[in-house]
Amino acid sequence: MAVTVRIPTPLRRITSGQDKVSVDGQNLRSIIDALNKAHPGIKERLCDESGELRHFVNVYLNGEDVRYLQGLNTSTKTGDEVSIVPAVAGGS
Repeated sequence: MAVTVRIPTPLRRITSGQDKVSVDGQNLRSIIDALNKAHPGIKERLCDESGELRHFVNVYLNGEDVRYLQGLNTSTKTGDEVSIVPAVAGGS
């Protein structure tokens, strides 16, 4: 079940500069585990100590915010695209 994961610029140093990686998994939790196995350290940037997504990390599956789906239990299938988008704060 190959899923494409889009890597944001701040995390590309963990993926050796790659902006997209392909991993296998049946749901987002297994996708993040596979991503961490291939690129150690990325999971701690995405998930908190309880294993849930950090508040400042937004994850989209085919353009839909997974917080409004089943979160990390959202099923994935071959050809899906996961986008990781760190929240941007600031402004005046």
